[in-house]
Amino acid sequence: MPVYCGQCVTFKMFGRTFLRMKQKRILVKSSAGRYAVLFGEGILRRASNEIRKLGEFSSTHIVSSPKVWRAVGNRVREGLRLNSSSAVHLFNDAETIKNLGTVERIARSLSRAGADRKSLILAVGGGVVGDVAGFVAAAYLRGVALVQVPTTLIAQVDSALGGKTGVDLPEGKNLVGAFYPPRLVLADLHALRTLPERQYRGGLAEVIKYGVIADAKLFAFLEANFERILRRDHDALRYFIPRSIEIKADVVSRDERESSLREMLNFGHTFGHALESVTKYKRYQHGEAVAWGMMAAALLGHEVGVTRADEVSRIVRLVRRMGPLPAWPRVPPAKLIAAMRSDKKTRAGRLRFVLAPRIGQARSYDDVPVRVVERVLHFAPHFVDGSGNRHG
Repeated sequence: MPVYCGQCVTFKMFGRTFLRMKQKRILVKSSAGRYAVLFGEGILRRASNEIRKLGEFSSTHIVSSPKVWRAVGNRVREGLRLNSSSAVHLFNDAETIKNLGTVERIARSLSRAGADRKSLILAVGGGVVGDVAGFVAAAYLRGVALVQVPTTLIAQVDSALGGKTGVDLPEGKNLVGAFYPPRLVLADLHALRTLPERQYRGGLAEVIKYGVIADAKLFAFLEANFERILRRDHDALRYFIPRSIEIKADVVSRDERESSLREMLNFGHTFGHALESVTKYKRYQHGEAVAWGMMAAALLGHEVGVTRADEVSRIVRLVRRMGPLPAWPRVPPAKLIAAMRSDKKTRAGRLRFVLAPRIGQARSYDDVPVRVVERVLHFAPHFVDGSGNRHG
């Protein structure tokens, strides 16, 4: 995959040399054509120039949340050089309102603001904003141009690219949606400066996931440098964020619609989505649920003879270093399994899990006995971190 580096420097950490990208352009292939993910410091300052390259738009409509817009709104306005043909549409970005009702409210707001088929929607925010705004862009007038401006770690490394959009139903997460690739992704490192600590740490779950499924060297980097990463060390950020984007871009370019290869991006997500669903999307941020899910998936891999014990130990140990997680819910395994059966990855009623034969490699399995899943669910609540997390 073509990758263009604007400014590249090397740095040493713990005796190893790494390539640090100050600004980087990563291309993603999609059914609608290629689009670029721009990552670096001050990317939003170039927003107007980059969007101009996409063509002429009749109006610009920003979809964001009040708290995100307070944090980055001025920077976005300056970078976009917003004029009178621009409008801002704000909604609460809690996972609990990531639903069809919110989609309708935003679509009606767009209509009242005069958005037409030549309009541009900019999704400015984290994963919920990107998923909802992306689905609105796909559905409104049967499709208008979309640019993703991710402002959280989890959005920059994962949800803003790949074209998955959608909302939740009471029966499960992301059950209504569309594959709708953006025209451009602008990931500004500066946006992470104001990111709350809990959101930042939760986003690290997806980074750990990339190491587990595709890059043993990235996983080793995380193990060796996690304290620096928790401190948001710039050298570390400039390495692991673009590397995570590269992995996601490579996978979705080869399998846009999750027919085979892309499924491996769901490591930890079958468990994680079930945890979110049974707690009505009120207990966990997405990354926190995925963190629990990855530990459970590692254990499940060992129970079915796929993952070695030492690999399980490394995965669990690194996930625990993220810090305290909201406790595992007091629900019977049968309820979690029922939630898993509503997951969009289930085929003909058979559960599918992504497991890791070794760190740096993963694939899907649909022949895991339910009794083994139940055994893992009985044990999973006893994963405890150093801060005293407990089943509750």
